[in-house]
Amino acid sequence: MEDLVCPLAVLPTAGGDGEGGGSGSECVSMAALDLRAELDSLLLQLLGDLEELEGKRAVLNARVEEGWLSLAKARYAMGTKSVGPLQYASHMEPQVCLQASEAQEGLQKFKVVRSGVHAPEEVGPREAALRRRKGPTKTPEPQSSEAPRDPLNWFGILVPHSLRQAQASFRDGLQLAADIASLQNRIDWGRSQLRGLQEKLKQLEPGAA
Repeated sequence: MEDLVCPLAVLPTAGGDGEGGGSGSECVSMAALDLRAELDSLLLQLLGDLEELEGKRAVLNARVEEGWLSLAKARYAMGTKSVGPLQYASHMEPQVCLQASEAQEGLQKFKVVRSGVHAPEEVGPREAALRRRKGPTKTPEPQSSEAPRDPLNWFGILVPHSLRQAQASFRDGLQLAADIASLQNRIDWGRSQLRGLQEKLKQLEPGAA
């Protein structure tokens, strides 16, 4: 509570050193008050992000543990030699991809998307005019729209429910890992902003702790 009322100590008193000095001190004190309010807001946001990060990490650890436990149950039900690297396909295709996008303040956000799903191409006015001059572009040949094969099929058609639970747990873990990476970027940005505001406050109030 003392830190919150500390900026009031630099406000000019009624018996100041003249109008010019009082006006200058008032401007400095008001700037310091605004800066402290911005610091408080940023600090609260940073604390909230840290709390959210801790919660997501705990959930991620739980999902990974559930996945390995379900996988162990599946190996016990089907046999240790029925669930392992020997059943992996010779050619693997990813079912999901990690998509990075730039949010506000230049921060990168990560999102897990299905494989083959891409953002639509953005064409500016200049590129559109050039395309009209050159004429219609050749339509590309349609690519195969076959979905990647479900990895569960590597281990047979009728797989136990525990193996499906393991797959679902690891899928949730992928999305949580992407959310954690995005949140960590925001926390790093918040820390740098906090240090910058603290340096500005020291310049306005050399005696501030």
